[in-house]
Amino acid sequence: MAQSCPCLEAPGTRIMMIPVVVESVRINLANGQRVVILKDAKIDRYLLIWVGMQESNAIAMELQEQKAKRPLTVDLLKTMVDELGATVTDINITELSDDVFYARIGVRRGDGERVDIDARPSDAIGLAVRTEAPIFVDEAVLEAAAHTLPTDNDEKLEVYRDFVNQLFQEGERHPDA
Repeated sequence: MAQSCPCLEAPGTRIMMIPVVVESVRINLANGQRVVILKDAKIDRYLLIWVGMQESNAIAMELQEQKAKRPLTVDLLKTMVDELGATVTDINITELSDDVFYARIGVRRGDGERVDIDARPSDAIGLAVRTEAPIFVDEAVLEAAAHTLPTDNDEKLEVYRDFVNQLFQEGERHPDA
């Protein structure tokens, strides 16, 4: 499926959406908190979205090509979309407000009409990995919350590694996305 980068438009504005991929799902071993790491598809820029245990497990299981014995909530959602003759076209992380991310699931109904559905990013990402729908993040969200890897020398890269490792030692909890 080709990834086209949507631009969301409101009167007088144009919002640039940047393609990202699910880089990994991590677990803080000290306290069990989970984070999904999205990577900008073009540059070394990472967005960390804190998620709940069930949502992180659902995403990780699909990334590892494992299936649950019974359908998970996101599996049920995918089945419903499929059975209704619709297609998940894209996932858009559109906003960051008070440390909470907001997302929209783009769905093309059987009659061809597009519908955008409000969702938590954790659920939307779980659906994206099951349907192979592209994920996009508003450029303003990336500018506000993304982390960039240093590229000029390995010493600066060590600082980033220390930062990521520190996330899983401090136990800081961010609201579920």
